[in-house]
Amino acid sequence: MSLASDSPGPTSKSIRTGGAFKSIRRIVVSVIGVTVVMIGMALILLPGPGLIVIFAGLAILGLEFAWARNLYLKGRQQAASLLNRTKKRSPKS
Repeated sequence: MSLASDSPGPTSKSIRTGGAFKSIRRIVVSVIGVTVVMIGMALILLPGPGLIVIFAGLAILGLEFAWARNLYLKGRQQAASLLNRTKKRSPKS
């Protein structure tokens, strides 16, 4: 006779593995995103596309963190409005 507790339930191996995968993915995304942002910060002082690399790092972090996604979207909106203002001010040839 089998008891109900013998059957696989919410603690089955597949569910635990899925949770571990999400944790590992979050750690990997965090490490890569923070590394890219730090490289972008260094490129602000060194010759290179610092702001573009920082935005790329925020986009990577935005895969897992809402605050990074919001910061990335806000920066993208401000960059678009700056581009529009610059286009309006430039003389037409």
